[in-house]
Amino acid sequence: MNRHRKAPDNTQELLLNLGNLVDQALENIRLQQARAELGMALQRHMLPSELPDFPGIQLAARYAPSQDGLAVGGDFYDAFPMSDGVAGMAIGDVQGHGVEAAAFMGEARASLRALASVTRDPGEVLTSANDLLISLGTDLFTTCCLLSFAPRTGELAIARAGHVPMVWGSDTGDSGVSLDAGGVPLGVLPGQKYPVVHRRLTRPGYLVLVTDGVVEGPAYPIEEGLAEVAGLAGAGRGVAPGILASRVIRVADRTGHDDDAAVLVVHHDGPPDAR
Repeated sequence: MNRHRKAPDNTQELLLNLGNLVDQALENIRLQQARAELGMALQRHMLPSELPDFPGIQLAARYAPSQDGLAVGGDFYDAFPMSDGVAGMAIGDVQGHGVEAAAFMGEARASLRALASVTRDPGEVLTSANDLLISLGTDLFTTCCLLSFAPRTGELAIARAGHVPMVWGSDTGDSGVSLDAGGVPLGVLPGQKYPVVHRRLTRPGYLVLVTDGVVEGPAYPIEEGLAEVAGLAGAGRGVAPGILASRVIRVADRTGHDDDAAVLVVHHDGPPDAR
């Protein structure tokens, strides 16, 4: 008889435990969603609401969150005046996800802006930003590609810190990938020097900066992704940079990416003697 009376008690205890587990699971889901929403809010706040105007340059950017909607990342883009009135353009990708990555992204972006105001050399900016981010004492790091461009002369300088190469395209249909030497990501090793590649742009065209979520994924090797973006840049032929940026960000849908994706497109008119 005692066994028959205990069975309902055991069943009730099991149901109570199951209910507690469900409540805990729901609470964890709510916390995860809250953290994701906070991270996305931080990210939106720390990305530029609009991009500046520079003579002879038109800019546009696009951003797509990770496909699962919860893995908030630290992809960023920016444009700002550098020393001597040179235009600076940057894109980067913070390692990791969540609120911490979004906050570190803001620190990296602020560092680049502040340092770019005292020099036009992108390599010097990355060197100083690297040491500054290391001094913050976090375990995070970020890749970055930084350009400085003087529209009046067509002089372009490129420095990379572990980031995806820049893609270019001319209004006449030529295009390619700038497979230049770079350095390690920012925030990893102190005292790093970042090589700078100098070019002179003599024809109107595009400079396209992307994060790896655009060009690399489970269904797409990075070489194919970069080649597709280069094809789009070469086929642009003078369209507004916003149109090209929208075309480029759609490449991320075909790669099956599970990361954030960001695009920054620069259309330059070329030096005055080329206009």
